[in-house]
Amino acid sequence: MSKSDSKVAEGGLNVTLTIRLLMHGKEVGSIIGKKGETVKKMREESSARINISEGSCPERIVTITGPTDAIFKAFSMIANKFEEDINASMTNSTVASKPPVTLRLVVPASQCGSLIGKGGSKIKEIRETTGAQVQVAGDMLPNSTERAVTISGTPDAIIQCVKQICVVMLESPPKGATIPYRPKPASAPVIFAGGQAYTVQGQYAIPHPDLTKLHQLAMQHTPFTPLGQTTPGFPGLDATGQTSSHELTIPNDLIGCIIGRQGSKINEIRQMSGAQIKIANATEGSTERQITITGSPANISLAQYLINAR
Repeated sequence: MSKSDSKVAEGGLNVTLTIRLLMHGKEVGSIIGKKGETVKKMREESSARINISEGSCPERIVTITGPTDAIFKAFSMIANKFEEDINASMTNSTVASKPPVTLRLVVPASQCGSLIGKGGSKIKEIRETTGAQVQVAGDMLPNSTERAVTISGTPDAIIQCVKQICVVMLESPPKGATIPYRPKPASAPVIFAGGQAYTVQGQYAIPHPDLTKLHQLAMQHTPFTPLGQTTPGFPGLDATGQTSSHELTIPNDLIGCIIGRQGSKINEIRQMSGAQIKIANATEGSTERQITITGSPANISLAQYLINAR
């Protein structure tokens, strides 16, 4: 251990640091607690600043700022809270092995190299000395220059691991400008109520006639196949009998989000909507691509909705 390492371990290095965590809504709820009790207690006891990003996203960013010892205290409280949640969920469960506590840090990509070390030496050392599992994502998070670093293990292993990561982050500050990851709001969720379909926008549910029709057709044809299975999500949708086709133009720079990795997204849209979707090849000098959707009007409207939601 070099001098600077031992200093951090004893909490002697009182540099202010900011660590960002990526959490699912459920995890955030657990940390906020009833009426904000839990997070208030964490703030008071650790004296770290704990900020939670705005809420309509499936993922939220929790930012912890303070001197290193305040950060370690906040982390130990979060890790212990997650451990409690796991124990609580295990009480009625038949699973024999207990899942580890898992936290996802968001780290500027320019610092990930130092965290991995030459030929993976640093990350291997962190795994061996702390007993925690550490994984650095290969890809950057969408629209950012940050990567997710997933740590899992016992609360104690996690805290030791965070201490070592802090040392690395202090010793090799980020290079250049960092574009922070901002979770995207979920595409408008769809609610089916009383045979009507509604899309949620802000505080309001807005009736969606095309999806209502789809929903009603789907309800007449049970057994209902769950979405995403290989049969089109709505069996018997062609009850309307008419097949038509519809063309959309999509800017080239957005086509990637719709196709997805190796076509994963477009296949998902095909399966969910039951429509056929053809994407024209890019034409010279054009900034847009044609998409042709073929199917019943209901299939087409669902495919269009899903494409727009992407």
